[in-house]
Amino acid sequence: MSDALSHSMEIRKHVVETDRGIVASQHRQAAEAGAEVLRAGGDAVDAAVACGFVCGVLEPWMSGPAGGGAAMHWRADTGKAHALNFGMCAPAGLKIEDFPLSGQGIAGDLFPWDRVIKDRNVMGAKAVAVPAVVDGLAAAHERWGRLPWAEVLSPAIEHAKRGMAIDWYASLIIASATADLARDPDAALMFLIDGKWPRPFSWTALPTDRIDQSRMADSLDTLARDGAAALHGGDLGAAMAKDVRDKGGYLTSDDLAANRAQFQAPLPVPYRDALFHVMPGLTAGPTFARAMQHLEGHSLPDLAAAYPAYARAMFAAYDDRLSNMGHDGEIPQAPGCTTHFSVVDRSGNMVAHTQTLLSVFGARIVSPSTGFVMNNGIMWFDPAHGRPNSLAAGKPCLMNVCPALGQAGDKRFALGASGGRKIVGAVAQIASFLADFDMDLEQAFHLPRIDVSGGAEITADAALPPAAKAALKEVAPVIETPRSLLPYPFACPAGVLQDGTRRFGATEVMTAWGDAVAEPE
Repeated sequence: MSDALSHSMEIRKHVVETDRGIVASQHRQAAEAGAEVLRAGGDAVDAAVACGFVCGVLEPWMSGPAGGGAAMHWRADTGKAHALNFGMCAPAGLKIEDFPLSGQGIAGDLFPWDRVIKDRNVMGAKAVAVPAVVDGLAAAHERWGRLPWAEVLSPAIEHAKRGMAIDWYASLIIASATADLARDPDAALMFLIDGKWPRPFSWTALPTDRIDQSRMADSLDTLARDGAAALHGGDLGAAMAKDVRDKGGYLTSDDLAANRAQFQAPLPVPYRDALFHVMPGLTAGPTFARAMQHLEGHSLPDLAAAYPAYARAMFAAYDDRLSNMGHDGEIPQAPGCTTHFSVVDRSGNMVAHTQTLLSVFGARIVSPSTGFVMNNGIMWFDPAHGRPNSLAAGKPCLMNVCPALGQAGDKRFALGASGGRKIVGAVAQIASFLADFDMDLEQAFHLPRIDVSGGAEITADAALPPAAKAALKEVAPVIETPRSLLPYPFACPAGVLQDGTRRFGATEVMTAWGDAVAEPE
């Protein structure tokens, strides 16, 4: 973290409270779209569909129709949790021999894999995995949605027609990836000036520059008319797959038709007097469960004792994950490409939804036929052979997503975060704040956190009390860093909570665009 940053600046966010529904999202306009859907009589699922598609338009480097993810759904009428996996997988035609190790050290993106020649598993068309996020949104809508599919996609279509406005935050994100985007003519055309320059922003004027997303608007309109089938086996998917193959990748229509969202039995996690439900399988859900199991063995008389307990529990959980689920260690503070949002409606139905392209701008290529930024899900796999998470054709990706549902006392909540391997630690700590210390959402989201996902050291928020820092140093070496607007040394959570007839929503304090928005009257 830069030594030039202010040590006296304090940033806070108001937690939204209402007796109606709430959407908490990394992008305020996506949350507004979901809240308007709630006002129109939509279910939490309808709001999630609207929010998810708008996020793909207004945060195109974070997620979109060419991505994947997972969601937890709570249905108030039945009192049941449902897990929905719409993760990515490797294309059936992927050739392992196309990813030879270069012998030049560690790759420089999210994961410390052995470097592949020309970074083919990180950038370019060969890094593209088979997406399923559109089918994930459609599967939930088909089961529980109340409003027409085309109606809940209309906010995203309108945003795409206008094009995303370039403010200081968007300008910085694009500038950080300019060299990579310039390698793909279609990405350069969409995001850069003259195909090679970052988009500047004014220090003193409102943003007037907008990205041309008209092609994406047309594709979303097709999805609104024809549903997820347009992408998974239809002409839209065929065009996108051909674009990827023309750029040297493997994606086919058959891949898209085969990789569909799946409802699964959720993983229940009993914890003291609380109960959580998370994703099973190749997600961070089992890691969350393992962390809470370890944490339950520790006494937590106060926060000073809690932080070293969090560190020990997460070290143990990560050790289990890396040993049994595949090595997916992340370089600390590298940029991640994920968005999470949480929704609760008037009836108490909840959605915790995480969607991702993996890296910022995914594979750094754009499908010209669809206007979609393509994922780089192949980077989730270890390119070295013979390991639990080694690359293979048709193999599902091991994701870091951790959408979670919880109940502690009279409180019921939906949580999740973006931030790669930082996600599960953030979700576990906030879950403990709510369950062990009976905090409200505002306290839980403003409280300092730690992260242990970078290896043998603990990354600790500089705002932690001295007693907590001293206790952490008894566990492992500590690196202190302040939370900042960019980069993010910790994950970026978003959550909603219901307590009786009152509902609350919050997003990470340091996300410039993130906000919770209540359903209008």
